[in-house]
Amino acid sequence: MDRPRLIVPDSMSRRRALGLGAAAAAALTLPGCSRGRSDEPAPAEPATLATGNKGGVYNRFGSGLASLVSQVTGVQLTPVVTDGSIANLRKVASGQNDVGFTTSDSAYAAYEGLGQFASGPLRFHALGRTYDNYVHVVVPMASKIDSLEKVAGKVVSVGPENSGTKLVADMILAQAGLATSVTKRTLSLEQAVKQLKDKAEGKDGIDVMIWSGGLPTGPIEDLQKTIGFRLVNIGAVAQTIALKQFGGYIVSSIPPKTYGLASAVPTLTIPNYLITRPNLPDSWAWWIVNTLFRRQKDLIGDPNDKASFHPEAGALDPRSAIATMPVPLHPAAERWYRANHI
Repeated sequence: MDRPRLIVPDSMSRRRALGLGAAAAAALTLPGCSRGRSDEPAPAEPATLATGNKGGVYNRFGSGLASLVSQVTGVQLTPVVTDGSIANLRKVASGQNDVGFTTSDSAYAAYEGLGQFASGPLRFHALGRTYDNYVHVVVPMASKIDSLEKVAGKVVSVGPENSGTKLVADMILAQAGLATSVTKRTLSLEQAVKQLKDKAEGKDGIDVMIWSGGLPTGPIEDLQKTIGFRLVNIGAVAQTIALKQFGGYIVSSIPPKTYGLASAVPTLTIPNYLITRPNLPDSWAWWIVNTLFRRQKDLIGDPNDKASFHPEAGALDPRSAIATMPVPLHPAAERWYRANHI
């Protein structure tokens, strides 16, 4: 029997859980760009933020956030390159890192002790839902692959071993009946992009790259300047996964303007959470959440400066950020949302 899909609660559901009514929600003042005056003390010790693959949105966004939080608090928040969601969950739950990014499906599996976490559930808190990851199924422009069916028999990068990309890539291939008919390679983002270029140039490499990331993902965007690429439509498989699987999956599409494509490409999206170790000091939790929203414009940055531009920060909304169930909000994060009438 198919399992029912886990519906990620909307912000009203979490507002009810927090005992906050519609009138309070309506009183929300949109975040400005001030430091945010508060009696909350600055953190007493430095902390680390588990991000993701070098060049990926987790890493770029996380580095931008860490820099801004460090500036605001005067205490260092250091970004750390990792393999992604599953690695981050283990690092954060064990206390190796203090804060980290993860996809909602990976967080659900970890919190409930499912799949790769069947040996035992992990415990951690959430600071909020941030932005959504989009599944990219990338092929070189000259490739004859124009559907998932034609991926059969090909060499496919499914992301690093301990990543949310691999979790969803394996699911997509299985749902499409391709789990045993492709050769999988567990590559980082940089490795996958290089091997896709190599294949396009007649060298040994991969035929297809599956990647789950924010829009745009820089190294993928850069491919248009070299070999050019197309994205494979996975709308039908995405619809089936969204209806049947746990994890908060949503059917969406990648807009053509994101990568200079001819048209929008249907795909699967997965919400991202910012999580913390269970005993993270309140001061760190409060100031990270406060910075996310009070300094949102600074976090988005300058569209003309690619190095400091984080467009995914534009998706931050305190009203939807509280939808992280089943992962509980950190008490200090919950206090921030209450104080700001979410």
